[in-house]
Amino acid sequence: MKKAMYAVLALLAHLCVGEYVRLTWNITYVQVNRDGHVDRLAIGVNNKLPIAPVYITQGDTLFLTVHNMLDVPTAIHAHGLVQTNMPYMDGSSMITQCGIPPNSSFTYEIRSNSQSGTFFLHSHHMGQLADGLRTPFIIREKYPLGYDEDVLVALEDWYATDSRDKLVELLAPDTNTPLSPTFPFGLINGFNGNDTKAVKFERGKKYRFRVLSMSTTEYWKFTIPGHKLEVVEADGVMCEPQLVDGLDLAPAQRYSVVVTARDSDEFNFVYNCTLYADFVPRIKGLNPRVYTGLIEYKQGAPIKHVEVEDQIEWADDVSMHALDNEAVFGVDRQIELAMRGFLTTDKRRLRRLGTLPYAEPHVPSIFTAMSMGALAMDSRVYGPQTQAYVIGFNQSVELVIKNTQGQT
Repeated sequence: MKKAMYAVLALLAHLCVGEYVRLTWNITYVQVNRDGHVDRLAIGVNNKLPIAPVYITQGDTLFLTVHNMLDVPTAIHAHGLVQTNMPYMDGSSMITQCGIPPNSSFTYEIRSNSQSGTFFLHSHHMGQLADGLRTPFIIREKYPLGYDEDVLVALEDWYATDSRDKLVELLAPDTNTPLSPTFPFGLINGFNGNDTKAVKFERGKKYRFRVLSMSTTEYWKFTIPGHKLEVVEADGVMCEPQLVDGLDLAPAQRYSVVVTARDSDEFNFVYNCTLYADFVPRIKGLNPRVYTGLIEYKQGAPIKHVEVEDQIEWADDVSMHALDNEAVFGVDRQIELAMRGFLTTDKRRLRRLGTLPYAEPHVPSIFTAMSMGALAMDSRVYGPQTQAYVIGFNQSVELVIKNTQGQT
């Protein structure tokens, strides 16, 4: 009897706690040509780029040991994941931790708890994300959701210039802003957008497409003409199904959509991924850039090109409802920030959010909050150019961002 009881308790503990998943990342520089056009220095893991996606299951804990083999600090952030009771594992350099110094190591303990969905891991130090240090982070539901297969569509914009060189250019004296436009290439699942493998469909099956934008600046649109997309997850939150024609994704936005295969395998179809931006000129072949892939029902079958209607119904995350129907929090405090241009003393034309240009603190903000006692409630202790706001425990804050520049 006791053995049976212990077995049941062990099973319940397993279901609640999950597994420990251990990974080691040696973060290194790599020389790559990802877009088929430009060789450049980038940042990868274990001397490879793209970085392999990371998969765990709801309830699991990821122990990610990072060895920094760069010549500058680094930090890793699990984008979209709520770090309940463990904000010091959030990976925001000089906010929740010091950057991991060169030739040093740090182990992140990332608990999924009850969370599941589509996230991604990326550097949160300077512009390293744009240099390749990013990969999907998928937390599978503990119990199946009624689809047959997972399909990952990870989208990236890829620039020919190293982020450090771009920053030097941006901050150079007498530089007019915005700079002359640059037009990145698009990557799908880590490679040139037109070099992706076919997605194989079987008649009547249901496929969960996890579409995520790991881009730095530009937007993506995703459609499968001839097929409807049923949105079931937005940014790591399961939602009531919304049937749409396509997805329009800002940087860091993620969706899961269930696509039901057609009943006939007479034709193959294409999916479209369009990289675009409204803040640079529209030039044919540069902005937007259109990438296509194959939805293969049967090898060698002809491709059916479906004419796209003028009025496409795009996914609207504002109108979506979370599956758990949790009530919206009331607003305890509203903070208003305005984007403004300013001229520095050495004639650099830059922009700032709020009253001062941001400068990172000398000590990570979370360390200050945990070590200054009553003074932690005084925003000045976090540094004059952090523009810190001190809020109460469990307060719900509404941010209002105003663009005074008249530009997108």
